[in-house]
Amino acid sequence: MKPFSELMSLKGRTALVTGGASGIGYAIAQRLAEQGARVCLVDLSDHVTEAANRLPGTGHSGVQANVTDEDAVLRSCNEALEAFGKVDILVNNAGVALIAKAGELTTQAWDTTLSINLRAAFLFSRTLGPQMCKNGFGRIISMASQAAVVALEGHIAYTASKAGILGMTKVLAYEWGPHGVTANAISPTVVETELGKKVWAGPVGDAFKAQIPTGRFAQPDEIACAATYLASEAAAMVNGENFFVDGGYTIR
Repeated sequence: MKPFSELMSLKGRTALVTGGASGIGYAIAQRLAEQGARVCLVDLSDHVTEAANRLPGTGHSGVQANVTDEDAVLRSCNEALEAFGKVDILVNNAGVALIAKAGELTTQAWDTTLSINLRAAFLFSRTLGPQMCKNGFGRIISMASQAAVVALEGHIAYTASKAGILGMTKVLAYEWGPHGVTANAISPTVVETELGKKVWAGPVGDAFKAQIPTGRFAQPDEIACAATYLASEAAAMVNGENFFVDGGYTIR
């Protein structure tokens, strides 16, 4: 039996994290790098390379790309493959939440949400998954949400996109599992990123917290630790699952 520390080690592994320059994505990248992985951050931010250079360890990279642009997705994947020789871990984290009631949401907001939250995850998975299968190892981790399984007012496009992530994850797990590649999703509750703190401040946030059995929102690092486990050898038999990190919000 291997020591747990060895099972959790990502030494020699490489990872690509979308939306990785800040928030949950950067927290995930930090933990992956801390465990020994070399990480490529893909983000629209002008500071993505700077963010990559702040990660623990060496050999990381940053690629500025719009994940809604298929050519940019292919370019970013190719840059990661050229830099690392392979990509073992894909974290589909890039996302957007455009909130409006169903009768008021614009078609553009719907299309933007699905393009960033779901279509981009498919494009990155389709590009990198086959080489993972060829190498006999891979981890695809996609950010879903508690909104994928419960109704939240004003979240119709967001909910549709995250429910799509769950469906996509199951198919990837089924098709690529025999080749050593697992696919799993993580469904957080509200996460206290800088943006999350602003959006859920005050009475609205307090009312929502009261519905969570643990009585609080999640921290970015709590999501990062879940992702790191799913990326590790310790989670080799976890495939096609939706990993809730929601303080019990969805148990009712």
